[in-house]
Amino acid sequence: MEQLIGRIEEKQILEQVLKSKQAELLAIYGRRRVGKTYLIRKSFQKHIIFEFSGVHNALLKNQLINFRNTLAESTRTSIPLAVPSSWTEAFQMLKSYAEPLLKKNKCVVFLDEFPWLSSAKSGFMPAFEFFWNSWGTKQDNLIVTICGSAASWMIQKIVNNKGGLHNRITKKIRLLPFTLAETIEYLRYNKVNLDQYQVTQLYMAVGGIPQYLKEILPGQSVAQNIDRICFTKDGTLQNEFNNLYQSLFAEAGTHISIVRALAAKPNGLTRKEIIAACGLSTGGSATLLLDELTESGFISAYLPFEKNLRDSIYKLSDEYSRFYIKFIENSRATGAGTWIKLSAAPSWKSWSGLAFESVCLKHTNEIKSALGIAGVYTEESAWRYMPGKGEPGAQIDLLFDRRDFCISICEIKFSNTKFIIDKAYAAELARKRDVFKRKTKTLKTLFMVMITTFGTMENDYKIELIQNDIKLEALFTK
Repeated sequence: MEQLIGRIEEKQILEQVLKSKQAELLAIYGRRRVGKTYLIRKSFQKHIIFEFSGVHNALLKNQLINFRNTLAESTRTSIPLAVPSSWTEAFQMLKSYAEPLLKKNKCVVFLDEFPWLSSAKSGFMPAFEFFWNSWGTKQDNLIVTICGSAASWMIQKIVNNKGGLHNRITKKIRLLPFTLAETIEYLRYNKVNLDQYQVTQLYMAVGGIPQYLKEILPGQSVAQNIDRICFTKDGTLQNEFNNLYQSLFAEAGTHISIVRALAAKPNGLTRKEIIAACGLSTGGSATLLLDELTESGFISAYLPFEKNLRDSIYKLSDEYSRFYIKFIENSRATGAGTWIKLSAAPSWKSWSGLAFESVCLKHTNEIKSALGIAGVYTEESAWRYMPGKGEPGAQIDLLFDRRDFCISICEIKFSNTKFIIDKAYAAELARKRDVFKRKTKTLKTLFMVMITTFGTMENDYKIELIQNDIKLEALFTK
């Protein structure tokens, strides 16, 4: 039996739900292929009495037929069940099936791909609201779990529902991709023995998506695996990009245009800059699009130092999307050796630096632990100075503004050897630090932090400038 890797906090929530002495309505959401269904099945496998999944763009009639067929399998009845005429009737059938079981044991009703069930004019949501409010809330042994990949829909229609489900969700889980520590644990469970450097390279290309990592074969290097799944005609990730967005968003073309705009500007764009780059309206539609991509985990908003939410900088945070746009989409080469060739090109160096930076931004808790400030209140932010003509700007992609009257300024560098601070780079570091201090007028002590793959070479420049040297291994701590 497959093991449930990681997901420590999520498992604790699910254990609380199972021990609850009242009815529970659990909402779980997260991007496609992140492992939502697997988590629920493994955690509730002994308690699920009914599991039903919506079908993308299916007609109401077909959804109801599927419901009848699934219920028939669950009841194991020899008498054919009638196809319900509506969702109200469907939930009445489910209620009749569940009631005798609830008198004996804790029971889970699992409704997967919930947003796909609630198609236009289907009447699904009013029927579900009535089912839960009039009956479900009274069943102390009942756990109804609703799951969806369309994270923004789940947030708007379920978690922040203003109608019949207002404040009815008792627990919620936003399932994120694996961390580096969870990724290497998952790979090793699957007999894939790669070191931390190789795992990081893999993570930079496909992220911590369990369904993608499942394709990694033991006995092959990262380059060989990437060749097979990304650069062959039948590779799992060869055509995943469009399928991914089309399955999550009704107007996927606009979402993809935002993703492409951010891929072209790795330092990030403000909301106004995204609107201009993509030709969007300045009203609420742009906000909705950004919220949908953020909640689904494709982009992230970073609050600049001493700024408010309106000044947030958005960055592309989905590793696969970045990798696809940069290398897979327009690659002429295919088959064995493709990634080895592409990773030897100059464009790989700049891409790898940006990709590693993105990985570090997802592991700020691990970085704080390595700095010894896990217990210190901090505010994470980015900072950039856009000067006038003739004056160089400055950008800091990660800093920790600490309650102990210090600020840790992080420099992130990806390298296959120890990183060397030479005279020119030392001058750039000193300038960046001085510009930050001058423009922000901060009185706090500034600590310069290097985050690299194999550490920073000891020399006079490092001794003079760097207070903390964090290696890749720190990102793999649990």
